Amino acid sequence: MPQHVTPLPPALSPTSTPSPTSAELLDFVRRTAADTELVDSLPLDPEGRTWVRLDGPGGSEAWLIGWPPGAGTGWHDHAESLGAFATARGTLTENALAVRLPASGWKTLELADGLDRSRRLPEGTGRAFGRHHVHEVLNESTDTHAVSVHAYYPPLPLIRRFSRTGAVLRLEQVERPEDWQ
Repeated sequence: MPQHVTPLPPALSPTSTPSPTSAELLDFVRRTAADTELVDSLPLDPEGRTWVRLDGPGGSEAWLIGWPPGAGTGWHDHAESLGAFATARGTLTENALAVRLPASGWKTLELADGLDRSRRLPEGTGRAFGRHHVHEVLNESTDTHAVSVHAYYPPLPLIRRFSRTGAVLRLEQVERPEDWQ
């Protein structure tokens, strides 16, 4: 749950502008991550992640997120939404699976070998991803906060959270927007 949430003015409705592409979302998060005044305005908490909702392009959902040392998201996906994120401060690590999971009808999956991908995203770098992207994001630093900017289109209809033990991925929880806003 967010510890600090300050809504900004609403974005244009999705019907008034074309849907943003993943490249446009990536451009937005990179430009926003470079806004030092905005990044410096985020309250940081030594105990948990903090975030502020931003006005994303073309009706997208966007967030500025602070990551204390050792914080992470756990394994999750963003359902039918495209996404992008960029590191504004510190370094984040993304662990991802190179596989599209079924949208429904399962609780446990055994993953094949060779699906794991890992990348470090130092300050100023970002990445875009497509629908059904399964990943976890971590601040592996033991002493430095990280800050990042994230954008999703369409706005997140849900987030599926998973646990992982070795090659076994288990669906643990489905969160809806009212759970995090």
